[in-house]
Amino acid sequence: MNEKIKVGITQGDINGISYEIILKTLADNRIYDLCTPIVYGSPKIAAYHRKTLNIPHFNFNNVKDAASALPKRSNLINCVDDSLRVELGKSTPSAGSAALKSLELASQDLKNGEIDILLTAPINKHNIQNEDFHFPGHTEYLAEKFDTKTPLMLMVGESLKVAVLTGHVPLCDVAKHVTKENIIEKVKILHNSLVKDFTIRGPKIAILGLNPHAGDQGLLGKEEQEIIIPAIEHLRNKENIVALGPFSSDGLFGSNQISKFDAIFAMYHDQGLTPFKTIEFDTGVNFTAGLPVVRTSPGHGTAYEIAGIGKASPNSFRKALYLACEIYKNRKMHEEITAEPLQKYDVE
Repeated sequence: MNEKIKVGITQGDINGISYEIILKTLADNRIYDLCTPIVYGSPKIAAYHRKTLNIPHFNFNNVKDAASALPKRSNLINCVDDSLRVELGKSTPSAGSAALKSLELASQDLKNGEIDILLTAPINKHNIQNEDFHFPGHTEYLAEKFDTKTPLMLMVGESLKVAVLTGHVPLCDVAKHVTKENIIEKVKILHNSLVKDFTIRGPKIAILGLNPHAGDQGLLGKEEQEIIIPAIEHLRNKENIVALGPFSSDGLFGSNQISKFDAIFAMYHDQGLTPFKTIEFDTGVNFTAGLPVVRTSPGHGTAYEIAGIGKASPNSFRKALYLACEIYKNRKMHEEITAEPLQKYDVE
């Protein structure tokens, strides 16, 4: 694979830390040995943030489309109105509209094969909402864009991977989504991703319970006995997946048992993400498993409170870029291996 991977990068919310983490990441010249970055944003907005953050020696190569992007350069496609104003630390409708335009163009280029992978900077889930965007986040938007019914939020850190069954679902609605069929379907997606995207052979997956103490044998809820355990048994006996549990969240994350598993499968958002972010801090990456394309994002939000003052860490964003490239390469390798399996020979 001689040609560098083309990474499409959305600008996110222009009033938050998105441009800061983009600029800090792309200022590292080692990036260009791996990929060709293409930011979907605005030269004017980029210049504003460079000046505000005192990053004078970094310049974008402005291009009209992804096909015009140059290797060894940070390329930028202008996709917003030049009259757009930055209002640091504020949620504004115009910032939401600009974030959506960037996402729409980048995801369409991804669908058309103009870029290879997508790295999304943080958006504000409120100001981006309109008749074209009625989703709780990037994950759901991209699932519809790429005709995927069951995307899987998979948080990836240095030593921990955590997937979530219900994702962006209110806590009061979680239980109705905890079904045997949903668990089986999403654990299969997780297993396939661990094999194909992370080259893990025979991955071991820990399944968390829904209730405190994993139901305590039915004393604190019946979901474990009636739904989760039957799902685990099906996964092991019918799908040949090494799935163990159900474990209580506090018991598993509070011990050294997590190191024995390749991934943790949580029932709901905060059950998985709270311990994940506590352990991984600012190096965690959000990866959308189950899509036919590769998409990652940093494991944090817009961080309005520190916008424009130079304190934003690019660690998670940088990790997201490297991880996306790694997954892209792993998928290519998996496709080549499965397309041309080793021939079998009779030994006389």
